[in-house]
Amino acid sequence: MWMLCAALLALGSVCSVNGDSKAVTTTLTTKWPSTPLLLEASEFLAEESQDKFWDFVETVVHIPDTDLAYYDLILKRASVLLSPVQLNLLKLALSLRAYSSTVYSFQQIASNEPPPPGCKAFFNVHGQMSCDTESLKVMLDSAVERPKPYLFKGDHRFPSASPDAPVVILYAELGTKEFSRFHQLMLAKANKGLITYVLRHFLSNPSKGKVHLSGYGVELAIKNQEYKAKDDTQVQSMMAAESENDPVDEVQGFLFGKLKTIYPELKEQLKELRKHLIESTNEMAPLKVWQMQDLSFQTAARILAAPSVDTLNVMRDLSQNFPTKYFKGTLAAGLFIFLTYFFLYRINPFFLFLQWINNLETDGRYASWPSNVQELLRPTFPGVIRQIRKNFHNLVMILDPTHENTAELISVAEMFYSNNIPLRIGVVFVVNDSDEVDGMQDAGVALLRAFNYIADDVDSQMAFDAIISMFNRVTSGGKLKVEHVVGVLEKRYPYVEISSILGPDSAYDNNRKEGKAYYEQTGVGPLPVVLYNGMPLQREQLDPDELETVVMHKILETTSYFQRTVYLVRIALDFIMNQPNVVPRINSRILSTNRNYLDLSATSEFLSDWVHNKIVLFQYDGIIRPVTFWVVGDFDQPSGRQLLYDAIRHMKTSNNVRLGVINNPSENPSNEKSLIARAIWGAMQTQTANNAKNFITKMAKEETAQALYGGSDIAEFAVGGMDVPLFKSAYESSNVNFLLAHSAYCRDVLKLQKGQRAVISNGRIIGPLEEGEIFNQDDFLLLESIILKTSGERIKDILNSKSNIASDLVMKVDALLSSQPKGEARIEHTFAEDRYSAVKIRPKEEEVYFDVVAVVDPVTRDAQKLAPLLLVLKQLVNVNLRVFMNCQSKLSDLPLKSFYRYVLEPEVSFMADSSFAPGPMAKFLDMPQSLLFTLNLNTPESWMVESVHTRYDLDNIYLEEVDSVVAAEYELEYLLLEGHCFDVTTGQPPRGLQFTLGTASDPVIVDTIVMANLGYFQLKANPGAWILRLRKGRSDEIYKIYSHDGTDSPAEADDLIVVLNNFKSKIIKVKKKPDMMKEELLSDDSHENDSGFWTSITRYKALPKDGVINIFSVASGHLYERFLRIMMMSVLKHTKTPVKFWFLKNYLSPTFKEFIPYMAEKYGFQYELVQYKWPRWLHQQTEKQRIIWGYKILFLDVLFPLAVDKILFVDADQIVRTDLKELRDFDLEGAPYGYTPFCESRREMDGYRFWTSGYWASHLAGRKYHISALYVVDLKKFRKIAAGDRLRGQYQGLSQDPNSLSNLDQDLPNNMIHQVPIKSLPQEWLWCETWCDDASKKKAKTIDLCNNPQTKEPKLQAAVRIVAEWSDYDQEIKRIYNNFLEEKERGTTDSYQQTDRKHPGETNLSFSCLC
Repeated sequence: MWMLCAALLALGSVCSVNGDSKAVTTTLTTKWPSTPLLLEASEFLAEESQDKFWDFVETVVHIPDTDLAYYDLILKRASVLLSPVQLNLLKLALSLRAYSSTVYSFQQIASNEPPPPGCKAFFNVHGQMSCDTESLKVMLDSAVERPKPYLFKGDHRFPSASPDAPVVILYAELGTKEFSRFHQLMLAKANKGLITYVLRHFLSNPSKGKVHLSGYGVELAIKNQEYKAKDDTQVQSMMAAESENDPVDEVQGFLFGKLKTIYPELKEQLKELRKHLIESTNEMAPLKVWQMQDLSFQTAARILAAPSVDTLNVMRDLSQNFPTKYFKGTLAAGLFIFLTYFFLYRINPFFLFLQWINNLETDGRYASWPSNVQELLRPTFPGVIRQIRKNFHNLVMILDPTHENTAELISVAEMFYSNNIPLRIGVVFVVNDSDEVDGMQDAGVALLRAFNYIADDVDSQMAFDAIISMFNRVTSGGKLKVEHVVGVLEKRYPYVEISSILGPDSAYDNNRKEGKAYYEQTGVGPLPVVLYNGMPLQREQLDPDELETVVMHKILETTSYFQRTVYLVRIALDFIMNQPNVVPRINSRILSTNRNYLDLSATSEFLSDWVHNKIVLFQYDGIIRPVTFWVVGDFDQPSGRQLLYDAIRHMKTSNNVRLGVINNPSENPSNEKSLIARAIWGAMQTQTANNAKNFITKMAKEETAQALYGGSDIAEFAVGGMDVPLFKSAYESSNVNFLLAHSAYCRDVLKLQKGQRAVISNGRIIGPLEEGEIFNQDDFLLLESIILKTSGERIKDILNSKSNIASDLVMKVDALLSSQPKGEARIEHTFAEDRYSAVKIRPKEEEVYFDVVAVVDPVTRDAQKLAPLLLVLKQLVNVNLRVFMNCQSKLSDLPLKSFYRYVLEPEVSFMADSSFAPGPMAKFLDMPQSLLFTLNLNTPESWMVESVHTRYDLDNIYLEEVDSVVAAEYELEYLLLEGHCFDVTTGQPPRGLQFTLGTASDPVIVDTIVMANLGYFQLKANPGAWILRLRKGRSDEIYKIYSHDGTDSPAEADDLIVVLNNFKSKIIKVKKKPDMMKEELLSDDSHENDSGFWTSITRYKALPKDGVINIFSVASGHLYERFLRIMMMSVLKHTKTPVKFWFLKNYLSPTFKEFIPYMAEKYGFQYELVQYKWPRWLHQQTEKQRIIWGYKILFLDVLFPLAVDKILFVDADQIVRTDLKELRDFDLEGAPYGYTPFCESRREMDGYRFWTSGYWASHLAGRKYHISALYVVDLKKFRKIAAGDRLRGQYQGLSQDPNSLSNLDQDLPNNMIHQVPIKSLPQEWLWCETWCDDASKKKAKTIDLCNNPQTKEPKLQAAVRIVAEWSDYDQEIKRIYNNFLEEKERGTTDSYQQTDRKHPGETNLSFSCLC
């Protein structure tokens, strides 16, 4: 309590927070009326089954008065038909309004009937409609004379329907009296088989409200203010936003939610304190590069340190508000790690024979160092190695003293030791272990014995010092000799007999044999070997200079790991070596990803016979064992027997293993040369499994083989319980057919040479093993572990059988599955360790749960979306959830430069008066006010949205100039119908083919052009039933529809019925008509007279295309829209030919779209708003500016109808000083487009001309680098040479590299100049002060306001200074706009509104659940 009071007192003395916090809110609605939740719930049940739909329809007979009671009734009726999980999913579907599109599709179908006047519900009998039940009998009697109505796949047909009965379609709203009356009548007739009863939703009085959508994200991205692009026009303020705290209310360590609960009397003071802390937190300052490196780990540590009930909330808060969370210690105190070595196998070097030179925890030289592990968390300068008295870092050298590199490695170790690097150093000497060799003969043995003597006499440090002296005597490039060792000993111990230390009777031979055995056991490869904390270093890292750098780097890297571990209070002595993935030995053969498998399937009769009849198997006892080893070798040779012996030893320690034996003799089989092989075979044929196992174990020993070949009787080696006579009869048989069969199998199937060894592990061939290569008991352990973890155990659990063939089946299935290429499938993910790296939320006990595993970097855009999704999922279903933190190290830039909100609620919410809440909303509260933001919507792929109401510039949100709240309202404009089209004759996409979408009464509402890329096309419409057909003209003259998928039409139909109520792509296949095989769609003489949709949305009568100049431009934000209007004014002032402007609609503000019809009327020009959804298969850009650049170049072939032959692009910030007819008529000399080259006359800018050197100079090969501010496109040529498809293909490849295409709209055409040629326009067509000198300005036909990288002058300031007429144009536009506002207030602007909204293809809705 005293801390809280102190904070509140401090607040009073520091500042007072006045007024409401600044905020940004975003809503997204449909353009169509809201649909009743009852109808949406019925569609959810229909998706489960039609029986549940009709059962639900029967239960709803009365609609309560309040919204809450209405909602509760829906859930109550549905709960009888659904499981608890399904009921929760229904709640989510109603919250998402996921089935509103389905309900409204029936409304659109009903509107095409149309409904009889004055009917709240009606029925259709074979084309006749009525709401008079008395007329039903007459209509049924005459129904046979009329064709049956078309029924859609989504129609609700009553299950007792008679196929030959007349079809009656009822259009009504569930829950109304009219529906109940008609429904009972239809049921009675349907149950008697008199009619086929079909029910479709129909609202006679649609709601005036709109559907508030969720399931989308909103991004508030921080804009780069290097070039000021903010309009200075003031806007009116909005009402203050409702003050609400963020769901995660922790600010700088204070949990305000809990504080308000504990101290309700301090509610207002706590509110003020919270505001003050937020404002102080939001004072953002840039970080240094070194401060950014571990931001991902810091964020993960903060998430994992939170209580499990709060972890997802913390993850959401940190990722979605990252720009204000990454500094001022908010993520401080500890890092989290699960770096690569956590998932790699390590070697445990801590054995007794290891000679430790020092011990940081006990040696006196380190006594002044702190020993508290919390010292790891103390801040230091970057790169400083913390000197802590703990053995955190361990360096072990496995050395042959006589190797020429040993002296250099010892020197590096001495450097670490003498410079007090916090590193425990150990050595393992690998020397000749023969008892016949002593230290007076072998330098390695001499050094080992000398080291042991000095260590016993003094200590290890003194022994290490003596070794250094010995190697100092070795000449450069030489090897250690005995005299070097003797010389040091004589100098240091002159009174000791050297032979007593080094000679045959030396007592200082300890660890000599153990050291060499340990080295052989580890399997780490040739000497020397250096281990850091058990991880072998690479061979190339053992160069002395490289080794020093590598070790120091690993110390720093591992220090970060221990910091995170200490922060999570989970560190202990020898922590790493106690991890479960530490193994005694590494075998590269086993860990290799290049693996070969036998075909053990039943189709291979030869192998199947071998498995059951020819291979000797141990542990064949009826118990299912998931691991089968086949040991292949010549068991009459020592190497083969050793392999078998190690396999048997391992088998005795495991209940998961059975063992097969295949003999691969080195010579042709005979009784004399196959004593051991015949003994093994005879025992398995005649003895019990246990007796055979014990006997064969004895046979595998070397002394047994020597005795047998020395003439001993086989009976001498019998084990207790053996039937010796029976065994001897089989052993002494002259039949060696089994040996011949084994030999043939090894040769023909395993592809082994005679005598070669191998191990077959569940069908995986490991081998052939090299001569002398060790494959021991530890390797079998490693191999078993891998099989069990990857497949064997799971296959065993699925089989759950105890038959003798079960182990065979596991082996065969494992071999079959493991040998297949890995594809996308439902698989179980297992992780080696999740204690330190994962958020874990346990399921409710004794309930069915879903196992959910997520892997995410907490500071990525994916994390911003994933956290709210998981929070909702956790509320919907019982989950066993693990979220692994997949952090990225060594960041060099801020990973997230945006705030984010994901609009998703698990259930419909209500107000205090039991009415529905207004709807989901994205809220950005307490945002930093000094930053410039841009607002972006992240919607499902099938949505096309537009901003419809806001007074603020959503591309440049500056909260310091906002009184309280920026409210952005969006509408869902289109449901996107996507598909792919192919010519079945050629298999290629029919480039230039056009489709139209409409209704029977209005056949051409929207149209589209097929791309060559994947045959992709997209159409924009609203939910309902539509007719998709080839467009009249060359498309339907040359082609016909051959087949289709995803439509509601029969296979042979030419006009396709498409019901838009889901998000599945449509596959359309077309075929040229027989007499049109040689015709091409894009031939030079092709004409398209009907421009369909493109003409229909234009406000003015189309002029002949030769008499119109088509100008395309893009703009986003109020400033660039201001520039755009001035550019249009300059064009209109100088161009005598009629002009038609084409604007990219995607990013235009509501203000511009509202004003442009008025301006068009006043100045007499045509305009058209075009848009295209970025295809989901084309690499996505994330920054709004780069997306707009992409639209300038990537979709020129599909944005405009074929009727447009030429298009001029003019940048919004450009001033035109000439008649653009000259540019339209400019001869491009066969090129598809013409650009103006960059000026090179202003010499002081030479240092900024990046295209004059490096990549661009080489790539252009003398050609000019062109600017994209002005260009002319011959669309006919552009389409004919597939320029758009080529540009998209090149973009797809280059855009994967974030460093490519820095100026996308400019770099891409210049990069493709060799494939898609550019005609260079005369220089006077574009003058830019940045690149062109002042003398050339007087000839300029257009002036572009290029950014100046040298001065960074703001655009507005540059426009007024550079272009004399710019201010006059600006004032004229302002006068026109003020007139527009005055007329709007008087209500006289209706005639100027856009007419495109009247078309049903532009008022639509679609949803996507959890997209």
